[in-house]
Amino acid sequence: MNPILFWLFSILMLGFGISVVANRNPVASALSLVVSFFCLAALYVGLDAYVLASIQVVVYAGAVMVLFLFIIMLLDLKAEVRRKFNRLAIGGGAVVAIGFAAQLLGVLGSHPRGDQPFPALKLAEGETLSDLQKVGETLFSQHTLPFQVIGVLILVATIGVIVISKRELK
Repeated sequence: MNPILFWLFSILMLGFGISVVANRNPVASALSLVVSFFCLAALYVGLDAYVLASIQVVVYAGAVMVLFLFIIMLLDLKAEVRRKFNRLAIGGGAVVAIGFAAQLLGVLGSHPRGDQPFPALKLAEGETLSDLQKVGETLFSQHTLPFQVIGVLILVATIGVIVISKRELK
């Protein structure tokens, strides 16, 4: 991937990620998350992971965000009012963030092969590698239980939203 495009999409993704947290309006926050998902998909395309990029766009930027916006509009959430900042909490958060960054840089600096590319997959003679086939085989053979748990979790969340949003007759 072109380094300029990498940095462009990375900075856009981080900027809109910060916008998700900083926005007081829930709809604007959700739409910022959609743009962040699209930037992440562009980074996947730069890594030649086209299947992951398409899954990112279809599942997360499409289905999940439609569900989020549906929930936000169904619950009729209003913009949050600003509160006063607690200086002690801000100072503590800054100390934790600096400590985390120092720890992360220490681990990345001590890893001997962190700057080398991932080795190529070894295939049998004459075998072709299909991304979609490998993802499907892995998903439905090794990760069957987590896949089903996520399906049940989404179903329970949808039913919960319907129950919460149900208005009682007076």
